[in-house]
Amino acid sequence: MAGIWLLTGPPGVGKSTALSKVVLRLRSAGVIVGGFTTSEQRSGGTRIGFAIRDLTTGRSGQLASASARVGPRVGRYRVNLEDLAKVGAAGLDAAAERSELIVIDEVGPMELVSPEFRRAVKKCVESAKPLLAVVHERLDDDILNELRSKATSVFSMTVETRDQIVEELGTILLDAVGGTKLR
Repeated sequence: MAGIWLLTGPPGVGKSTALSKVVLRLRSAGVIVGGFTTSEQRSGGTRIGFAIRDLTTGRSGQLASASARVGPRVGRYRVNLEDLAKVGAAGLDAAAERSELIVIDEVGPMELVSPEFRRAVKKCVESAKPLLAVVHERLDDDILNELRSKATSVFSMTVETRDQIVEELGTILLDAVGGTKLR
C-alpha cells in the first residue's frame, strides 16, 4: 500500500530522533529503507550545523554549517549544496529505485534551496512507494504543498506524543510495505 506520511512539529521537539527510531524498528523487521536522515552537530552545547546521512550507503556529509563561507544562507547557517546533492538527493534517487520505504529528513528551508533535492523529492513522490518525510510545519513551498495535499496522514508531534507516534508510524509503515510484525 503506497502512501505519504508526514511528521511535523516545532523545532527541537524530536522529529528527527523519532524518525530514526521508526527507521531502526522497520529495519529490524527486514524492511529495506532508503533516503536520508539529518542530525545536529554541536560544540560546547551550541548547535554549529547539521550532518546528512544516506540510509542505504551510510555515506555522510555536511548539510549546513554556521562557520561555512560559501553556499546559500538559511538563518545563521550556510547550506552545503554539494553534499546535499551527493548524499541527500543521491540517496533519494536510489531509494526511489531500490527501497521498500523512502525516508526524507527533512523537507525544510535548507534542503529546498537545492534544485537536485527538489527534483529527487518529486521523483520519490512519483515512484508511488511508501514515503515518510519530516516537513517544516509553516513553510509555504510548492513541493511542501504537494506533499501535504497528497499525504495519507500528517502527524503533528509534541514532546508528549513522541513515543506514541513512533509506535503508530512503525505499525502503519510496516503494513504499508507488506510486512508482518515489528520485533
